[in-house]
Formats: sequence, C-alpha cells, structure tokens
Amino acid sequence: MLSETSSSPGAGVTLNNWQTPEQLAWSFQHMAEILPTATISRAAAPTAPFESAPAPVEELPLVTVDGRFLTVREVMDWTYTDGWVVEHDGRLLAEHYPGGMAPGTRHLLMSVSKSLVSLVAGSLWGAGLLHPDAPVTAYVPQLAYSGYAGATVRQLLDMRSGVRFSEEYTDPDAEVRQLEEAIGWKAWTHPGPRSMYEFLLGLQQVREHGGLFEYRSAETDVLGWICEAAGGARMPQLMSRLLWSRTGAEEDANIGVDSTGTGMFDGGISASLRDIVRVGRVVLGDGVSMTGARVTPAEWIHDTLVGAPDSRQVFADSPTDTRMPGGMYRNQFWIPREGSDVVLALGIHGQMIYVNRPARVVAAKLSSWPVPQDAWMLLSTITAFDTIAAAAQEGRL
Repeated sequence: MLSETSSSPGAGVTLNNWQTPEQLAWSFQHMAEILPTATISRAAAPTAPFESAPAPVEELPLVTVDGRFLTVREVMDWTYTDGWVVEHDGRLLAEHYPGGMAPGTRHLLMSVSKSLVSLVAGSLWGAGLLHPDAPVTAYVPQLAYSGYAGATVRQLLDMRSGVRFSEEYTDPDAEVRQLEEAIGWKAWTHPGPRSMYEFLLGLQQVREHGGLFEYRSAETDVLGWICEAAGGARMPQLMSRLLWSRTGAEEDANIGVDSTGTGMFDGGISASLRDIVRVGRVVLGDGVSMTGARVTPAEWIHDTLVGAPDSRQVFADSPTDTRMPGGMYRNQFWIPREGSDVVLALGIHGQMIYVNRPARVVAAKLSSWPVPQDAWMLLSTITAFDTIAAAAQEGRL
C-alpha cells in the first residue's frame, strides 16, 4: 500500500498519480499494492473449467459507428486493451493479454463492480432478505437523516433517486472526486468526510425520488450498505458466500476499502478476466453459474432484461449521455439497445462484460483507456463483440 509520496519499486506510482494515463496500465493490475483491500474469497469451491478452442475471431471485419472498416484485432489494438476473452458454450474462442496481464492477474473492474453488487442483491432478494420496493431506511435507519430519506431500494438499483451527485470525472470538485478522497483513493484536497458511509450521509436531495435515470456511483454505494445490513456481513464476506464461491472462480477477487474497512462497492473490485466471464455466465444462465449453483433467482435476470414500463423512457430522457438509443439501465446493468439480447456491465477506462443471450456468447475486456469515457472506444468494442457473437451464432467459428 502506497502513501502519498512512497512509490512501488520500478513503477513510480504514488497515491497522487496512480490514476494518471501513464500509470493506469500498471495501477489497474496492482491495486493491492496501492490501496488497502479486502479479499473476496473463492473459498474451497470447485472451479468451472473452460475448453480452449481458439477461433479466427481477430480477423473478422466490422464497420464502426463512424464508418471505419476495421477488424476485431484493430479495435482491440486501438482501445488500450489489457486483456480480452470470448467464451461460447464453455469454449474460449479467444483469450489475449496484450497489456501485460496473465490469466490469473487481477485487474480493477471499476464500475463493472456495480453489476456484481446487483447479483449479491438479487441473491438476497431470492432469500427473502431484501425487498426492492422497501424504503432504504428499513435496512439502514441512519439514511433517514440524509438525502436518501424516502428513497426505495428499487430507485437505487435503477439510479433514479433525487440525490445530487455529479459524475463529472474531469471536474476535481465533483462529488465523484470528493468520494474518492473520502475513501482514500486520492490525497485530500477538500475538507469533509473521511469514510464512505460518512460521505453518503452528507449527500442532499435536490428533486423527487423516482424520476429520470441519472448515472451516479453513490447509488451503488448506498445499495452495498443496504446489502451488508440485509445480509448481516461485510461485502467481501457476503460476495464470497453469495457470488464468488458459486461461479466456479479460479482466483480470489479483492475490493478496495476505506479507513473503516468499508468496500468501494461502486468500482473497487479487482478480478481476473476469466473470472468475470464466469460472472457473465450467471447472467446468461438465468442466475445459474457454470457449476450449476444458483446465484440469483431467474426472475432477477428476467427483470433486468425487461425492466419497468418506463425504464426505456427515463433512460432516453436522462441527463446522462448514454450513447445507447433504445436502451435502459436496470438492476445496475446496461441494456444497450432495443430488445434484451445483449446485457452489459461497464466501467470507466474501458472495462466491460458483454453477454449475448441468443448467441450464448460471453465476452470481457479489461483496459486502461487514458480517459475515463470515450464513446468511440466503447461503441467500437460493443461492435467487435457483436461481430464475434454473430459469427458464433451462425456457425462460422
């Protein structure tokens, strides 16, 4: 773990610079050397194996959103890829690590973490311990004195509370950057809270709960707090028991924690590429993992795919620039277009789990984009995985 001025040998990484573009590729693969973390154990559970079945997916041609004629390989080369995998019915069609990773390397997932928290919430719902329509204060009474008073768990799952929280990553004064300081991800430049929960209790309501979708990481952090209360354990233990030990994971995962041991639920999980493919298989399998263990009820996955009657409209009208016409956000997952054939878990700087249900393809990509968000890189990656999925579905691989 680094102090503000100490550096990791040979890397030149400090608490002040680990998120700068030139350090990201190293930082994302060494989070436990930079910040405090807690283990999400795979326990003694059996591993779900993959069959290696390399296919010529890299040379598949595609057309990007801006009309460029490229190959899958070129998209991966041009989008700062640290590693990518494509799986089809238990066979690994592609597995590449251009960014110095190996199959067992843990890489920061950023907001892909949110979708993992969703699966924990779904498991708790299946056990009768969490009710989406319940008020958040039914689980965490302290929230009665925050901007989240009156909000429901469902509104957090779909990011529709009325709380003010700016996700403008380039604004050093945005709440998302203040949150990073509160949990110790950045050196302090603002006075204020010095822990996750203290920060969340200080957020203010600025409009009615239940309105338009607006992407805000704080929603997941409150949801994680609620999951801990409902499940009676801290998130590393809860996620180990309800998710990680059931997916057939090969490696332990970890999660960044603040000074009180509270996890960074919205973006602090690190895991291997193969293991997040196994998470994608839970979504593909209607809540059942590759080992046959049930993680969530099938109804949780179905609800994620179908959404509420107004989910697509509040997404279309959102102040968040989603670049996904016809899509929606439900249960901390992205549905990127009309229909429900594809489900995404997304994180800034190019993290993705891609699940194509009709094609039975799960793909994942871990990256170190030099900027938090880039529409061309995001949409081109989706197009690349769509292209591979179509080829697999049509029997061309």
